[in-house]
Amino acid sequence: MESKKIWLSIAQMGGSEQQYINDAFEKNWVTPLGPNVTGFEKDIESFLNQECHVVALSSGTAAIHLALIQLGIGAGDEVICQSFTFSASANPIVYQCAMPIFVDSEIDTWNISPILLEKAILDRKMKTGKYPKAIIIVDLYGMPVKMDEILIIASQYNIPIIEDAAEALGSEYKGRKCGTFGAFGVLSFNGNKIITTSGGGALICKRAEQAKETVFLATQAKENRPYYYHEKIGYNYRLSNICAGIGRGQMEVLPQFLSRRREINSLYSELFADVEGVYVMQCRDKMFNSNYWLTCIIIDDTVLGVTVNDIRLYLDSVDIESRLLWKPLHMQPVFDSCPAYIDGTSERLFRNGLCLPSSPALTNKDVEKVVTELKKYICDKGTEKLSRQVGLTSINEIKHI
Repeated sequence: MESKKIWLSIAQMGGSEQQYINDAFEKNWVTPLGPNVTGFEKDIESFLNQECHVVALSSGTAAIHLALIQLGIGAGDEVICQSFTFSASANPIVYQCAMPIFVDSEIDTWNISPILLEKAILDRKMKTGKYPKAIIIVDLYGMPVKMDEILIIASQYNIPIIEDAAEALGSEYKGRKCGTFGAFGVLSFNGNKIITTSGGGALICKRAEQAKETVFLATQAKENRPYYYHEKIGYNYRLSNICAGIGRGQMEVLPQFLSRRREINSLYSELFADVEGVYVMQCRDKMFNSNYWLTCIIIDDTVLGVTVNDIRLYLDSVDIESRLLWKPLHMQPVFDSCPAYIDGTSERLFRNGLCLPSSPALTNKDVEKVVTELKKYICDKGTEKLSRQVGLTSINEIKHI
């Protein structure tokens, strides 16, 4: 019998999604508005448990773009962005003809370094005569940023924050949900995220007027007239009522999904505890409560004698999907002309880090298989290495030393 592939992070339905979708079809609400959209937004607001206004959009990227527009970002402006993240965190800066300024990570959370952030702010002021106009922070792989330190710095220089919590729905810092700390917050509901709407995102706004402006811009900026009339450039960024129906069903099982992702991370940590040279990324302080969207490991290749890409390729050969960590944006050709404040942290993480299967659909046996295969590969490679060192040709001979 052909074994099933163990995927990195796949969508899992909770059971009620079809009911919301059918209701939309029966009532002919298939456009980018309707009761599912409104209900989904209210569900998220209730879950976040903060005074906020959520607008459902076509993607997290769209949410970042609309946040930048509302912060007045335009040509000639500079926006600081965490370098260790997916390109969607920075692309909207370029949409606005502004300049991304990349800042490296600190090792505890893998997120933006407060020390390098302040260094970048002061250096940009010295070089350009003005401070960067916004800061995009990212709760990477679900791990919250060192929020207190970052907020103090941003406040000191009066620079607004956009919190990219695309990977961090349900993560918490000091008991407060990620996505609610900045001037704007961003969520993603892509197919591999904590919950999905097949594709989609949301912008978390502090004030009702911001949410109203977001809806206006996301629906082509049509003025309230009996004919089509536009005073601003608008966008087709609203989420459909059908997709929002999937989201409503997903919200009903979000607590279970979060619990399972955290259980999976704990199980990986337990199973790798006896493996020298493998470190499972976990919260280092009780202030941080990651959703562990993806469980990530760091390997010491000097101990194991293999690279993360060696491991990735081997796991793929036995039908287990894994993924290298994000390649830092300051290393990407499309951004090679952008200023960057780097100390090498994200480059080392990229070189030595791997994302492991983390979907809530995984069973404990699936997780155990991932670890067993990885251990087997490391052991086999270690044996081969020892064989070469002592000049023996038989692996069996090595095993009897």
